[in-house]
Amino acid sequence: MMADSIEHVISYWMIYEKFHSAALGGFAMLSHWLPFLFFSVLAGALADRFDVRRLTQLGMLMFVVASLGWGLLFVTGTLEVWNACLLLVIHGFAGVFWAPAGQILIHDILGPAQLQSGIRLMAISRQLGLLAGPAAGGIIMAVLGPSYGILFNALIYVPVIVWLQLTKYGARESGPIGAMRGGGLRDIVASIRLIAGNRIIMSMTLLAGSVSLFVSNAYQPQMPAFAQDLGRGDPHSYSVLLFADALGALIAGFVLEGTGLLRPRAATAFALVLLWCAAITGFAVAPFYGLAMVCLFVAGFLSLAFQAMAQTLVQLNAPGEIRGRVLGLYNMSSLGLRAVSGVTVGFAGGLIGIHRSLAISAVALFLVTLVLVRTTGRRQAVAA
Repeated sequence: MMADSIEHVISYWMIYEKFHSAALGGFAMLSHWLPFLFFSVLAGALADRFDVRRLTQLGMLMFVVASLGWGLLFVTGTLEVWNACLLLVIHGFAGVFWAPAGQILIHDILGPAQLQSGIRLMAISRQLGLLAGPAAGGIIMAVLGPSYGILFNALIYVPVIVWLQLTKYGARESGPIGAMRGGGLRDIVASIRLIAGNRIIMSMTLLAGSVSLFVSNAYQPQMPAFAQDLGRGDPHSYSVLLFADALGALIAGFVLEGTGLLRPRAATAFALVLLWCAAITGFAVAPFYGLAMVCLFVAGFLSLAFQAMAQTLVQLNAPGEIRGRVLGLYNMSSLGLRAVSGVTVGFAGGLIGIHRSLAISAVALFLVTLVLVRTTGRRQAVAA
């Protein structure tokens, strides 16, 4: 995750310096999340059929190709819009390929009893990488320059690639997985039918999708405007707001892992999302900077707690033979729909103001979550 973040820091800076294109910045977001929306189910199906170590290595190698591609184009001074778009797409697909395979690998290493702990540790490492990435990227650019810095960044992936070659975890024989042949709508529908009778998997997938559809992290690109509206338009104050969100998630990982609190239950996951909606709404309407920072810290804490719990519940309840496909569907919902939240928060913010659009989106998510709670409870009563 640190290497991923470093690449973003360097490549986005160079893209801005070269093109000054807001449209290309928008394409960067779409190319990151749309592959999750359209190809997560296919990636999950591949994880059911093939060795997840090799699929994870494939994702890592695609990250390496992206970093090397940026570096060579920077060194030679030949960067153009079309090859920037191509590298952004490669980077987006890298995440799709390794996401379900990596999740299954955690399950294979730990088993059901320690799965939630493993997912939280992965979330902690992700937050550490996201926090360290911008700082490391700045240092690397200062020491090596952006061109050679991003070439150096490719080396950070190598230890993971080597470890995956040596470890025995995640090994499986290739075999048929039914009618899955691609990543289209038919396969998505087929995957939904496979889990339609599982109340927990369906409710967590719908809940994660609702979070991504309405809010997700779409407020983060708008953070400079929030800081300015709060009377703190300088870059330092903007970065502190982002840091508060990430720090809350990091603290959540350490606290929950150290105390063993919040065992995986669907009702608890729903409650965490409802509280998260309240924290996001509080940030949207906060009248002063200090309160906004506190709300973001709380939101980060609740977000990590919910995400770790929802993924744990899905993994624990997924049948082993289709676990990858189920996780692919969950990733499509929880990650792919983030591309849409840019419209509900960002585009709407341009029409009615970012504070109002974020507050309305959070309140809408709160109401949808209440509907899911009621629907899930009714189905459980009928089943009983």
